[in-house]
Amino acid sequence: MVASNNPDKGQVDRRAGCPGEHPYGDVGQIACLVVFLLIWGLDSFVFKGTTMLATVVPLSVRLAAAGLAFVLAVYFVEKGHRVISDDSSGAHGLVKEGAFARVRHPLYGGSLLFYLSLFFSTISLAALAVWYLTAVFHNVIATYEERLLLEEYGDEYRRYQQNVPRWLPRPRPARLS
Repeated sequence: MVASNNPDKGQVDRRAGCPGEHPYGDVGQIACLVVFLLIWGLDSFVFKGTTMLATVVPLSVRLAAAGLAFVLAVYFVEKGHRVISDDSSGAHGLVKEGAFARVRHPLYGGSLLFYLSLFFSTISLAALAVWYLTAVFHNVIATYEERLLLEEYGDEYRRYQQNVPRWLPRPRPARLS
């Protein structure tokens, strides 16, 4: 995440309302959420067209997987928001502590884990297909934002990229100085 010190660098990105974010990131994420919930809900509870695996996987296993994915989603979203919304120090710069020391995109990753938790609960293959498209979209906006971060922070961000994975979280936070 970036809180830019350079007002000129952020000008291109202000279309999205926040410097350093993809111009269609917020709208795209809302659209992904609506489409996912619609497909998941209709397939899981109305048409049941692609939920045949739910009959073979016990409910206890599905709910355990869903619960784990949900807890991880809440952890990454809450910890990610906490770090980026805490501007009590007044200093802006590359955020690399807290959840950002485990994974480069905890908020996007948390969203994807939330969708997975719903998928696990009913094993809707139609919802899994939408999840995949949502993951591709999140990867596109993450790539865009990382390009901006490389322009802004250069070698510091390259070192961060080498030590912190984009999507699969580290079990222990990276030691970054």
